[in-house]
Amino acid sequence: TLAPKGAVLSLAALPLADKTPRKPFAPPEYKVNLPTLTPAQSEAASLIGKDNTPLLLDGVTGSGKTEVYFHAIAEALKSTKQILILLPEIALTHQWMERFTKTFGAAPTVWHSGQSPAARTRAWQAIVRGEAKVVVGARSALFLPFKNLSLIIVDEEHDPTYKQDDGVLYHARDMAVARAKFENIPIVLASATPSLETLHNVSEGRYRSFHLPERFGAAGMPTVRLIDMLQTPPERGEFLSPAVKEKLLATLAAGQQTLLFLNRRGYAPLLLCRGCGHRFQCGHCSAWLVVHGKSVTSDKWQVTSKGASSPATLHCHHCGHHEPIPDQCPKCEAPQEKLAACGPGVERIAEEARALVPDARLAILSSDETVASETWAEIEKGEVDILVGTQMAAKGHHFPNLTLVAVVDADIGLDGADLRTSERTFQLLHQLGGRAGRAEAAGEVFIQTFQPSHPVMQALCANDRDRIMTLEMLARKAGNWPPFGQLAAILLDGAEEAKVRRAGQSLAQSAPDDARLTVLGPAPAPLSKLRDQYRYRLLIKAKKGIHLQRTLKAWLAGKKFSGVRIKVDVNPYYFQ
Repeated sequence: TLAPKGAVLSLAALPLADKTPRKPFAPPEYKVNLPTLTPAQSEAASLIGKDNTPLLLDGVTGSGKTEVYFHAIAEALKSTKQILILLPEIALTHQWMERFTKTFGAAPTVWHSGQSPAARTRAWQAIVRGEAKVVVGARSALFLPFKNLSLIIVDEEHDPTYKQDDGVLYHARDMAVARAKFENIPIVLASATPSLETLHNVSEGRYRSFHLPERFGAAGMPTVRLIDMLQTPPERGEFLSPAVKEKLLATLAAGQQTLLFLNRRGYAPLLLCRGCGHRFQCGHCSAWLVVHGKSVTSDKWQVTSKGASSPATLHCHHCGHHEPIPDQCPKCEAPQEKLAACGPGVERIAEEARALVPDARLAILSSDETVASETWAEIEKGEVDILVGTQMAAKGHHFPNLTLVAVVDADIGLDGADLRTSERTFQLLHQLGGRAGRAEAAGEVFIQTFQPSHPVMQALCANDRDRIMTLEMLARKAGNWPPFGQLAAILLDGAEEAKVRRAGQSLAQSAPDDARLTVLGPAPAPLSKLRDQYRYRLLIKAKKGIHLQRTLKAWLAGKKFSGVRIKVDVNPYYFQ
């Protein structure tokens, strides 16, 4: 990754606590109660640990991939060795932890950044001593100093949050494969929508694969319907199409749950002045401020919660800056009534759903909202009628009574300029649709789109993952993009834009003279200013025959620019 060795070492270092934890680590006593597997699941489980070639567990949503690798965990627990399970976002794993505890009679040892220093110290020491047999964690758990690691499982291996985009830049899935190779142990990559890189490794024979094509039990795959927003637009000022509203009402009448999905936090993504057109932008970043918390019943910028009223706010989702809605436009001094919230966020969709069905029980699933364990339990028991969620709603949840998923703005993910936009949009929406109809009742997915003929939308409608992945594979191969070629980014940032730009130009002029390399840029990053730092980027495309890291290291040796920081991102995933 060309990261500084000291920074990498810090990932594995003992976390600092005020003192040794008073509460000693109590090794869990696991009492295994495994579910019975189908013949296909049993065959998949028998492959884990047969040899140390990475295994892709490729199963449709609801096919029982978790149960398969639970059997592998149970087998490993018969020895004194240790198991590591990586999950994309440990904070969203309420259901997974419950399933594990029910199956094994005790909870695993947890590792993530949200724990207290004392809890992390206690877990770290137990892992070093080998007392913590099963460890579940986010990306950073990969660097823990296990005493005798015997198995690694990467759940939802396609998930983009495995890519660390701050500090040390690495992809946890790829580093997990590397660690398994160093340790000479088996590794399982599980997903219903495997990444293109993983599928390519399977096709090249570097990984093995086992496919589970059917859902467990009586559940079938949901049907998918595309709603053409040009042909059947919503009512003025609304964002739910007539077809979605009609189906929502029918679903509620049948006593079943609906999930309204929009991958956009807050109330509205933009606030502008109707008087002069002024748009509210973060003072520290080149990003619009997002509106949070407008009232459901009033034109005033107040948010009402449990009888209390407080001012709505503007938030930057990049640096965390927030401020109240001003009383007037800072440019033309128009009164607050002239300030208009443009576009929808999940709060606004929740407002529309409440207006449509005032008596419905509603919950918002978003990283801005703290979802209590009691709320998760209510959702699972069918005591919540409508869920309104961002992408955290697509992360492997099992809601037995959920039969309708409606995607409000399916085109959001297709607007980016990065090479994985189509792949990621398909993965997210396919995983999301997989939340519907996981029990006896059939599931339906309604997708609101302005591009119904787009290959991603057609593949979703036909439930044809292979079609879109084949198209993506061909496009990447034609352009010599990963996984067929190599890609790296050189990121420069600093407080003075002119210095950063000159540093980028100087680097580009000193680029290696090698026909196998293509240097693009420097150019301002799409998010050209972040936390008061101006950002420029060079992209380096390389053919497979060149050792890219060695070339980059030689190129950047001794390159220093006053007031400018240089970072390298090998195989970048984010292009902000």
